[in-house]
Amino acid sequence: MTYDVVVIGEPLLEFSADGPLTSAGTFTLSFSGDALNAAVAAAAAGAHVALLTRLGGDELSDRLIGFLATAGVDTCLIVRDPGQTGAYVLGADPGGTREFAYLRAGSAATRLQPSDVDAAGVVNARSVLLSGITAALSASCAATVLHSAKLVHSAGGTVVYDPNFRPRLTSASAARAFFGTIAPHLSVALPSSPGDTAPLFGVTDPVAAARHCHDAGTPVAVVTCGTDGLLLSTADGHTALPVIPAPAVIDSTGAGDCFAGTLTARLALGDTLPEAAGVAMAAASLSLGGQGGTGFIPSLTQSRAHLERRTLPARS
Repeated sequence: MTYDVVVIGEPLLEFSADGPLTSAGTFTLSFSGDALNAAVAAAAAGAHVALLTRLGGDELSDRLIGFLATAGVDTCLIVRDPGQTGAYVLGADPGGTREFAYLRAGSAATRLQPSDVDAAGVVNARSVLLSGITAALSASCAATVLHSAKLVHSAGGTVVYDPNFRPRLTSASAARAFFGTIAPHLSVALPSSPGDTAPLFGVTDPVAAARHCHDAGTPVAVVTCGTDGLLLSTADGHTALPVIPAPAVIDSTGAGDCFAGTLTARLALGDTLPEAAGVAMAAASLSLGGQGGTGFIPSLTQSRAHLERRTLPARS
């Protein structure tokens, strides 16, 4: 089966509480993780999407698979594994700051391996979305990410990579070295500034960060800069796009994943880079109005309408 987008990574069980983790007693089950968030966003953007991962064989993992299917993500590439599915616990202190505690060490997804990619036929995908988070989970996950990039790139597909640096998972030097290894096999790099660009490249200027991507062998860099918008950079030059204000801001969790999934989907479906980036920015903007990584994933119609409202000339 040919997919528009294959996302490779670890979905997570989410247990969230309204109070601090030091005292919370009641938790609500949901599903998140960068790969899951991005896959759901790509499906909402109109793509035929599959998630390649390993999950445990327990009932909560069954529920996670059901959630993905309801969201329009193909679950045929999910491998059931004797290990447990990764999870995280989420709380809030009295001031509203979110607290995270991860329970993912040795999870089923950490046993992803290159043979999973071959068995799934990922080589036939129009595009693959990869993440530095996945690469940091284990040595076999890093090998899987690199193998996927090489495979799809050599087959003429689009390879999108979000560095997604997480100091709890890896060091800046290790993330920098891995980027240097995978960069020649990428179509698009999606570093955030300064979250990724400072530890990976030692710079916070988006133009300088894009230059690092190009020098490493990646032809297109999309540097996201939070409230400062983003920079699109290719061999022909660079263009800055202003931020698209959100109608409501409830939670920023997963907004970057929503952007990455939407961008990858629209590129796979034939949008130009500026078109895909515009829709992705609009989708990420709207996603801020939901609670959690997939609290609100807008449809393609909603994202396009939000983008159009943003770009219409002001009425006098």
